[in-house]
Amino acid sequence: MAKYFRGKLVLLLICYMRSISAVKWPRGSYTLVRPKTGCPPGWLEGWRHQDNEDDNNKNQLADGHHFSGSFGRNMKFEYCTKDPNDINDEGIWPAGNYCILKHGTSCPPSGFKSGSIHWDDEDSRNKNSYGGTLPTGTYNRNTRIEYCCREDGSYTNEIRLPTDKPFYLLRFTSQCQVIRGMYVREEKVHFDDEDKNNKNSVTGSYPYGAGGRNHNLYYCYYSPL
Repeated sequence: MAKYFRGKLVLLLICYMRSISAVKWPRGSYTLVRPKTGCPPGWLEGWRHQDNEDDNNKNQLADGHHFSGSFGRNMKFEYCTKDPNDINDEGIWPAGNYCILKHGTSCPPSGFKSGSIHWDDEDSRNKNSYGGTLPTGTYNRNTRIEYCCREDGSYTNEIRLPTDKPFYLLRFTSQCQVIRGMYVREEKVHFDDEDKNNKNSVTGSYPYGAGGRNHNLYYCYYSPL
């Protein structure tokens, strides 16, 4: 009898994991920050190198972070953008409390509000650069990125997103959103922006921690249980 129940338990666990892994990314086009494990298959990739403050630079990332790119006195983040022509998707983003990065002229349907963060990058001998597909924004001597954020559900309510590989969301007005079948780890990034006549700014709905002379962003790193 015990062997029978163990077998049933294993079968139920297998069915549960298959039901989670079968979840597809929501419809539309949007951008996520690229982790070291890479982008979902078929997504478009890009990168942005930000020339941060030269003098007494205090850039800082969480110990043991999982970002793909290069980090030190300057920041180079890499991005994953869902192809607008991708047909291997379904449904809409679930209600919750989190932010993603905008790609295109509008946020995905239902629940999101848009906003932006402007970084006043280094003025002297500025070496900003970029390549590939990026979130909606402005990429010149300074950096402006647009976001889509929502707070139409509690972060404690499990939402369903793909669980086959790690990815990042951002905090909005609460702790990191709980996602079914995923472990979450908060990873803070502190940007040391231009010291002189700093013009950092934010608009609309933007990720938690941004604003002031130096921006702070709190990323939520999700990995399969």
